[in-house]
Amino acid sequence: MNRRNTANRLTRWVLLLCLTFCSLWLSAAETQDLIRPGDILKIDYLGEEGFEEPFLVDRQGHIVLPEIGLITVSGLRLSDAQQLIQVQLSSRYLNTSQLRVDILSQRLLVTVLGYVKTPGEVDIPANGSLQMALTAAGGIKPGGQLNKLQIRRGDEVSIIDFKQYLDTGDDGIIPTLKPLDVIFVPSSPLTGNVEVEFDAASLLSGGDAAEKNQSVKIFGEVHKPGTFTYDETQNIVDLLMRAGGVTRFASVEQIRLITDGDPILFDLKDYLDGGNKVPLPMVAAGATLFVPMKEEEIKTGNRTVYVMGEVFRPGAYEVKGEASFFEILANAGGPSRFARTREIRIIRGNGDVTHFDLQAYTEGLSIQPTPNVSPGDAIFVPEKNDINQTSWLKITPDNAIHVIGAITQPGRYEWSDEMGLMDIIAESRGPTKDADLTRLTIKRFNDAPIVYDLKGYLAGENRTPLPELKGGDSIVIPRVPDLPAGNKAAWIRQSSDESVFVLGQVGVPGRYRFTHEQSFLDVLSAANGPTEQADLRAVRVIHRNTQKVQLTEVDLALYFETGDETLIPFIQPGDTIFVPGKDLIDYPQQASRSVRVMGSLNSPGHYRFNDDMNLLDLLARAGGPTDSGDIEDIQILHQGCCEPVTTHFNLKAYLDDPKGKVLPIVRSGDTVFIPSSENGAWSKTMSLVRDFLSIATLLILIL
Repeated sequence: MNRRNTANRLTRWVLLLCLTFCSLWLSAAETQDLIRPGDILKIDYLGEEGFEEPFLVDRQGHIVLPEIGLITVSGLRLSDAQQLIQVQLSSRYLNTSQLRVDILSQRLLVTVLGYVKTPGEVDIPANGSLQMALTAAGGIKPGGQLNKLQIRRGDEVSIIDFKQYLDTGDDGIIPTLKPLDVIFVPSSPLTGNVEVEFDAASLLSGGDAAEKNQSVKIFGEVHKPGTFTYDETQNIVDLLMRAGGVTRFASVEQIRLITDGDPILFDLKDYLDGGNKVPLPMVAAGATLFVPMKEEEIKTGNRTVYVMGEVFRPGAYEVKGEASFFEILANAGGPSRFARTREIRIIRGNGDVTHFDLQAYTEGLSIQPTPNVSPGDAIFVPEKNDINQTSWLKITPDNAIHVIGAITQPGRYEWSDEMGLMDIIAESRGPTKDADLTRLTIKRFNDAPIVYDLKGYLAGENRTPLPELKGGDSIVIPRVPDLPAGNKAAWIRQSSDESVFVLGQVGVPGRYRFTHEQSFLDVLSAANGPTEQADLRAVRVIHRNTQKVQLTEVDLALYFETGDETLIPFIQPGDTIFVPGKDLIDYPQQASRSVRVMGSLNSPGHYRFNDDMNLLDLLARAGGPTDSGDIEDIQILHQGCCEPVTTHFNLKAYLDDPKGKVLPIVRSGDTVFIPSSENGAWSKTMSLVRDFLSIATLLILIL
């Protein structure tokens, strides 16, 4: 009995499943048999003209029949549409019962609008997707907002995150399209209110944020200021890296973060020195991050030494604990020609003062050790006194004339009312060869400057009388900029505000006339181009014609390799182009990353050094030892943690038999010295004599 009941239940379940499957199949067949806008119908009606070509169902659901006109077939099943067409044609044609209607192909008619290249109605396959519709419209233009695509179906509007679909490939994110759907692509707020053509790099140069309330604004001394999308997983350092990092002018100790109106100061340098010991401030959506210029504040720090007085580059210098007095003084350019080097003073942080006689020390007349300099100390180099100088206080200001500029003997001269302009110029020994007499300027207190063409007056072309002078006036004779050597006749004499300055490793450094018709390469070519010692990957352009000085680094070597014109910067009058050298260290402050090579070498000096180099690479850069160099006793001075250590190395023995021998280790900051051998030439001569005698003896034995 139980078995019979179980069999009956199984039978009922099987019948139910079969009925359900048949119902679904019939429903799908009916749906597939329905005519929709965009379908292409084939009407077989043999013997009648006008039915050879297929019929397209337009977006209103109509087709156009010969002799009949428009009829609506959208939404009808194929059999119903066939009956409707037969009835409509029966009034004009015979034997309409022979007519057959088939769906040649099913298509989707959708409309794509918004920020696409060719907006309008597109025709895609029946199983077409959102991506196929966008592709048929030419694709999304740069600047389209991918995460807020709209699909409008009647009064219903769906928001689609197309960016998430492109990231994940999840088909469930995008819906299935239906005929007459409208796809709308909005533009990003970053595109602004004016339509402009730009590439993706230009779009992202100002940030990648989509909405202001979900973004972080970063500006100031960063390489790529702009508005960036807020990400709760990123901290303030990550945001600075998204903005391209800080520039060389940034004050990293005074970075300001404004969140909800409360400014927070962040010391990036302190964080980099201390690592995780310094907490990072929290960044929220809508925050503002500002990186100021370092010139806006007094440079201080727990590793700063101050150099003042008669040095070439006075200022505050950041030093390491092992920096010596001479290294700090060399970083400041050393004493100038007006320095009183016998009375250099080191002012300690606690107020104590240490005196040092640099001249006696360099001449070997003093046994006083070099003073130790600690962070917070100040080195002061005083100015020497000139006892032969006549005191200018003997002449009162209202009885003196100042003559400055391109004059043989500029200075302050006594003035009398019976004197004239030519008298005072003659008293100052006349103008120099490079004087620009066409723009002689007389400056008078509380009065407008007077510009006079003295050259035209002397040539008889200027009939204007000489200007009258009085006590207290200043005569300024400007200089004409030196013309570069060679056939640079096109670069005529000009003023500074019409010039571009080219400095460093170029054929002819100088000041060149510049208009907006020339480019960066024109100016560089006029300077005879870079020299062999130029570092083409570190060319710098200093823009001085803006509200604040900006610097652009140019990889000229990459331009010559690729021909990419986007690597060439735009320059304006007043800019400075600097081409540094690639081998020798140009700045003393880089001594910690270099090695000093001294002694009997062809080119001793400071050289950059990295971990991939060895002693032989360093000696090759320095031109190799001279003939008098004692390569059997090369001395390497290592700056150890406690005291210097000297290593002696026999290079000759290594070159004779390098097998089993190791080159000594050389690090940045070391000193390599090759002493001079007094009998170097004699030893070489004796070696040649010994070789000759050996060859002669061998020939005698053979004969």
